[in-house]
Amino acid sequence: MATPPTKQAILSLYSSTLRSSRSFTSYNFRNYFVSRTQDTFRAMQAEEDQAKLSSMYSDAVKELAVLRRSAIVNQLYGGWKLAVEDQKEVRTRGDT
Repeated sequence: MATPPTKQAILSLYSSTLRSSRSFTSYNFRNYFVSRTQDTFRAMQAEEDQAKLSSMYSDAVKELAVLRRSAIVNQLYGGWKLAVEDQKEVRTRGDT
């Protein structure tokens, strides 16, 4: 039987997954993955069975690797910002 992950390992994985989720440039992908990450780790927090917790942890580690690769591709091919996102202020020259 595999040893269950420690609380510190789960928190570290959670922060890494959340950081990767927030690195998406696309608003819809970013919000989806942040929400999915929170739901996944809430389920892990509520889990009592140590074997199932170990299985969920290993699945989350695999999903983190996929999420990181997907975030890189999304950053390479990111599109325009949506109207619901915070827009940076457009600067104009003062002498025109």
